[in-house]
Amino acid sequence: MHNVRGGANPSTVRVAVQPTNSTGSEMGAMFGFGSIYVMDNSLTATPDANSTLIGRAQGLYAMSSQENELSLLMTVTYNFVYGIYNGSSLSIVGRNPVMNEVREMPIVGGTGVFRLARGFALAKTHSMPKDQLNSTIIYNVTVIPYY
Repeated sequence: MHNVRGGANPSTVRVAVQPTNSTGSEMGAMFGFGSIYVMDNSLTATPDANSTLIGRAQGLYAMSSQENELSLLMTVTYNFVYGIYNGSSLSIVGRNPVMNEVREMPIVGGTGVFRLARGFALAKTHSMPKDQLNSTIIYNVTVIPYY
C-alpha cells in the first residue's frame, strides 16, 4: 500500500484537525492526537509503486493515542480491481501501533469471493522517508473465506 500525504496529488488527506484543547502527552500532541485522515491509497503487487495495480485501500484512520506512541485506529476496505479478486473486497478495523515493526489487525468481513471472510492482516513498514509524509506498507493477509 502506498500512502502519499505530500506532493501535488496526495492519496491521504487530513479532514479533521487535532483539537486545540488536547490534554494528551507531548508525544500525542506532536503526532496530532484526535486528527482524522481519509485515504484512497494504491495497492500494488510489489512495493514498487510502478508495479501492477491490484486494488485501492479506501477508508479512514484517526490518531488515537495520547501516550508515548503513535497509534492509529484504522477502518479500511481493500477493493480489488485485478485478477480473480476483481470486484471483491476485504474490510479491516483495528488498532495500528505504527512504530511497531509488525502490526496485527483483524479482517472483519468482505464482499465477492471474500463474503463473510475473517482473518488477520500483518502490516510492516517497507519504507518511510525522513519527511514521514509518504510511506509504503506491506500487508501480509491471512483470510478464511466462507463457503
